[in-house]
Amino acid sequence: MFTLGKPSNERCLHLRRLFQDVPFSYPEVGETRSTPPAGYTVDHNRVRLGSGEDLFHSARAAVQRFEMLRLGWLEPWPESAIVAGTLVGTMARVAPGLWTVNPCRVVYVIDEPRRFGFAYGTLAGHVERGEERFLVELADDGVWFDILAFSKPGRLITWLGFPVTRWFQRRFARDALAAMVRAVAPPRS
Repeated sequence: MFTLGKPSNERCLHLRRLFQDVPFSYPEVGETRSTPPAGYTVDHNRVRLGSGEDLFHSARAAVQRFEMLRLGWLEPWPESAIVAGTLVGTMARVAPGLWTVNPCRVVYVIDEPRRFGFAYGTLAGHVERGEERFLVELADDGVWFDILAFSKPGRLITWLGFPVTRWFQRRFARDALAAMVRAVAPPRS
């Protein structure tokens, strides 16, 4: 959903009520658990954050705070707990004065001793159709942050502007990885 200007808190509350019971906009719900389905653009991006259990717990907390969605030009909407079935999403500034609100719902949560993350899926009203998984993993060779997504345009404007859409998707992946690196970096003295 496109808006002129950043949506106010009141507008966000209205949109939250509006999208609360909207269904997923794609049939392959949960497919980021395994192999993404055919017919979608698949993006898989990963960065090593460092090593150690303390760093893993710091990265886990950063995901719970949606740090990977706090990019200046993009922010989480609405602020929610990471629980399966919860409405989440993003607000993005796509041009001066033009914002898009993209509703999603948490599909599943991964909460294991060495892995933490979640996936959200797009709802009707999102500019895309598909699913995105954010995962922090403690492995023998370090702590990793991983983003796996499958998507296809969900609106006529995203079909017509597919090269621009792909540019925003690549920008998001690059910026989200960098945001997580910053979120777990030791404070500078």
